Amino acid sequence: MKIIPVPCLEDNYAYLIVDESTKKAAAVDPVEPEKVLKAASEVGASVDCVLTTHHHWDHAGGNEKMKLQVPGIKVFGGSLDNVKGCTDQVENGTKLSLGKDIEILCLHTPCHTKGHISYYVTSKEGEAPAVFTGDTLFIAGCGRFFEGTAEQMYQSLIVTLGSLPKSTRVYCGHEAKFSAKSPVEALREVRKIKDNWKG
Repeated sequence: MKIIPVPCLEDNYAYLIVDESTKKAAAVDPVEPEKVLKAASEVGASVDCVLTTHHHWDHAGGNEKMKLQVPGIKVFGGSLDNVKGCTDQVENGTKLSLGKDIEILCLHTPCHTKGHISYYVTSKEGEAPAVFTGDTLFIAGCGRFFEGTAEQMYQSLIVTLGSLPKSTRVYCGHEAKFSAKSPVEALREVRKIKDNWKG
């Protein structure tokens, strides 16, 4: 399983999840489809589906264009969200497959939006799992409470995401406070600030 961050807009991340044995890929929140399709082409992958975390334009805004550029593509989104361009609604516990080695579990993580979905991804190759958290969990915080309550965010962060294996790699939808090319670089910036803090 190969994961490729694709910086979009000012501070968003789209991602490609590539099944290396089949070169099938899923695009997570491809708000700028041209950039995502170019990244897929550079690694010889073809985008099979879109995994949309929530309905906000900076995550779902590229779905219709993606459907035009990749005819017949499936666009997944939460059943409780009105995701633009969605062809297939998912709920908590929905299972999807990518290529022959990747399994995707849909996790309902409401609060930022009522139907927000995080995607937990595992590979039969035994690699560390990954979760794509959209605007629920960031490197240095969590998303705003637009459509939910503190109790829902607690459930989403502590119970749902917090119960994933410790080896799970986290891929967030933004890191607005840092101008990094990937969440890993954002985490380095957070650590640098923390290490140099004299408070």
